[in-house]
Amino acid sequence: MAEVSQVPAILLLEDGTIFKGKSAGKIGTTVGEICFNTGMTGYQEVFTDPSYYGQLLVTTNVHIGNYGTKDQDTESESIKIAGLICRNFTVNYSRPIADQSIQKYFEGEDLVGITDVDTRALVRHIRDKGAMNGIISSEIHSVDKLKKELKKVPSMAGLELSTKVTTKEPYLKGDPHSRYRVAVLDLGVKQNILRCFAERDCYLKVFPAKTPFKELAAWKPDGYFISNGPGDPAAMDYAVATVKEILKADKPLFGICLGHQILALAIGISTYKMHHGHRGINHPIKNLISGKCEITSQNHGFGVSPEAINDNKDKVKVTHVNLNDNTIEGIKVIGKKAFSVQYHPEAAPGPHDARYLFDDFIQMIAEK
Repeated sequence: MAEVSQVPAILLLEDGTIFKGKSAGKIGTTVGEICFNTGMTGYQEVFTDPSYYGQLLVTTNVHIGNYGTKDQDTESESIKIAGLICRNFTVNYSRPIADQSIQKYFEGEDLVGITDVDTRALVRHIRDKGAMNGIISSEIHSVDKLKKELKKVPSMAGLELSTKVTTKEPYLKGDPHSRYRVAVLDLGVKQNILRCFAERDCYLKVFPAKTPFKELAAWKPDGYFISNGPGDPAAMDYAVATVKEILKADKPLFGICLGHQILALAIGISTYKMHHGHRGINHPIKNLISGKCEITSQNHGFGVSPEAINDNKDKVKVTHVNLNDNTIEGIKVIGKKAFSVQYHPEAAPGPHDARYLFDDFIQMIAEK
């Protein structure tokens, strides 16, 4: 394969820190909140995860692009990250079944990135200073101009983003003759979540994020799923109101990631913005019910308040905790058939340790 022509590029952080490198993907400028993912594989699934909408992604794995890209590996219809920051942008790929190189993929998706960056130093900076906004440019080389552009970027705290990535119209997924019917509230759902349900004899109807409960209930589902997605859960009153109605109807409910946070808010438990979040495919979790540990896939910058959990022990039971920092990773609503987890049991990418949670939800529906 021919070498890709690259030009100088700059990454400027909100605190004034500058990293220099070379262009990757489209020549241009992009902004967003900077975050890092520690996964060794699965970069295309990560790029297309709607939960990353509006974020500049730092990949800690040294080589990105070394196995190319393939259309069937996407988790949504397009790339959702705002930009990529990596050490080695590997255009030549080794996978025979790949459709194209990462450079062609990025050009087709109009994605701006920067490579040849000391990502180890950058990640250590984020871990020390916390998540912050940044700007990548391979067309503007004046730091003063970049600073002016960066000041226009809003903080992720308080941003409602699910309506930017949700489906515009309801759609069906799975076999219509399946035993169970599950209504999916799409806050930014990954396709592998839908596949995990379909594999368990579920017929799905996926609804836009702002769909009222009455419309969900009119489909007569056996259970409800609240999906993952981007943005601040505290800015999503519409989703919280819908989940309150589901709980009132006493129907089985399962939430993942943003859905976990929305469930917590629906029962009066607050959320908070984390220092730098959890993103990767090797996070250790303990199931407090079974006593077993799991290695999990994660992508979140907000969490459920442990202080609020302690103040509401009559409403909720903690089912899972993070073994790195003891953050809340799973809850069950007392007296209701409703539970959620902060991590991604469907993986893609990541280990399959937590896929039993889909079976638990199906069992809950069957018992109901």
